[in-house]
Amino acid sequence: MPSANKGPDKDRILRVFAAQRAKQPAVAAGTAKQRKLKLDLLLRWVDSHHADIHAALHADLRKPASEADLTEILPVTTEIKHARRHLARWMRAKRVAPTLAMVSARAWVRPEPRGVVLIITPWNFPFTLALSALVSAIAAGNCVCLKLSEISPHSARLLAGMLGELFAEDEVAVFEGDHLTAEELLRQPFDHIFFTGGTSKGRLVMRAAAEHLSTITLELGGKSPVIVDESADIVDAAKKLVWAKFLNAGQTCIAPDYVIAHVSVVGKLVWQMGEMIRKTYGADPAARRNSPDYGRIVSAAHLARCAQLLTASLKNGARAHIGGEVDAADRYIAPTILVELAEDDAVLTEEIFGPILPVLSYTLLPDALQKINQRSKPLALYIFSRNRHNIEQITASTSAGGTCINDAVLHFMHPNLPFGGVNHSGTGSAHGVYGFRAFSHERAFLRQGPLAPMKLLFPPYTAAVRRLVKLALRWL
Repeated sequence: MPSANKGPDKDRILRVFAAQRAKQPAVAAGTAKQRKLKLDLLLRWVDSHHADIHAALHADLRKPASEADLTEILPVTTEIKHARRHLARWMRAKRVAPTLAMVSARAWVRPEPRGVVLIITPWNFPFTLALSALVSAIAAGNCVCLKLSEISPHSARLLAGMLGELFAEDEVAVFEGDHLTAEELLRQPFDHIFFTGGTSKGRLVMRAAAEHLSTITLELGGKSPVIVDESADIVDAAKKLVWAKFLNAGQTCIAPDYVIAHVSVVGKLVWQMGEMIRKTYGADPAARRNSPDYGRIVSAAHLARCAQLLTASLKNGARAHIGGEVDAADRYIAPTILVELAEDDAVLTEEIFGPILPVLSYTLLPDALQKINQRSKPLALYIFSRNRHNIEQITASTSAGGTCINDAVLHFMHPNLPFGGVNHSGTGSAHGVYGFRAFSHERAFLRQGPLAPMKLLFPPYTAAVRRLVKLALRWL
C-alpha cells in the first residue's frame, strides 16, 4: 500500500481499475450464497479483532472502547447480518402489475450491480462508515475501490491490512494517501461513486462524477437542529442530547448542531444538560479533562478550527454555561454549552463538527421553524415534544434527511430506515436495502405475449386506427 505521505500511485490505480473492469462480469454473476460467503469473511474478521479495532480508534480519536463497540463495531455487524438475512430476497426479480394497455405482456424489475464503484470514506467514524458502505456494495455484486481517510491513519492501516487479507484487489482494493490520491481515483470512469464527507468536497466529487456521468451517493452534513417545545420531558431530552452531541467529541455528521428551546423551558434544559455533562464526564473541568469516556479532536487543524469558532463566539458576547476549556497539545475541547448568542454568530452559520452546542430560545413555534428553514436542509432534525400537533407542524414545515422524535442519532442505527441527506446535506440513501439499491441498477424487463394490442395502433393511421387511438386516450 502507498503510505499516506506520498503522492498517488497512478500506475496502481490504472492497473486495479482495469483488473476490476475485467473481473466485474464474474463478480456480478455471483449468487446470493457466494455473496454471503464474502460477507461472512468480513463478519468473522470483525468479531475476532475487537481489540485491534479498539486500539486503532483510540490512537486516532481517543475513542473509548465501549463507544467504539456501540458506534463502530455494532453498526457494521448489524449491517452484515441484516444483509445476509435478506440478500436473496433483495436480489430476486420482482413482477410488476400489468396495466390495461400492457395486459398481454409480462413485466418485471431485476437489480443488477452498477459495476466498478468507488467508495470515499471520512475520518470521524473510520471503521463503520467504510465497512457499512462496503457491505452494501459487495451485497449488490460490485467490484470496489475503497479510498480511506489519511486523517485517521491507524484505522486506515488496520482496514487496509484487513481487506488485503480477505479479498483480491481485482474485487476489493484499498487506497490510502491524501486528497491527491482521491483526485486521481476520481479521474477514472467509475460506474458509481459513494462519498461521505463535507459539503464542499461533495461538490468536487459531484463535478468529477459528471465528467463520466457516474451515478453518485453523497452523504454530507450540515447544521442539524433540535427543537425542544414546552411539552417535552426536559430531563429525558437533556440526557439524550448530551449523549448525542458529545459522542465522538462532537465529530458526528448527525450530531445536534444547535438547539432551539421554548422560552418557558430553555433555562431548565440548559441547567439539566450541564448537570448531565457533570454526571457523564466529571463534576469539574479537571475531571472532565481526564475522563476515560470522552474522546479527542482528530487533528491539530480540526481543533484549531473548532477553537476559533468558540473564541469568536465568546468574544461576540456568548457565554459558556459549562465548558469552554481548550488544550491544543492534547487535542481537547471540553464539552461546551453556549448561551446568549448573537444572531450572526459563526457557530450558528457554520457546521461545528465539534463539542460545542449553542442553545437558542423561541416564543412562537413558527419563529423557530423560520430559523431552521432559512438555512440549508440538514442531514438530521430532532424534535423533543409530547404535543402531537406541534410534532406534525414541525415535520410538515421542514425538510431534512432524517428525523428523530424524542431521541437523537439513533435513526442511523436502524437497518430498515434509509440514511441520507437532501440537497446540501446529500443525495441518495444508504443502509440495509437502501444501500443495496444505491449500488444496484434496477433493470426493467418486458416480455410480450402472442397477442399484442398495441399493434392495432401502428401506422398507417387510417380512420379505424384513429378511432382506436381516441378510444385508447379515453380508456387506457
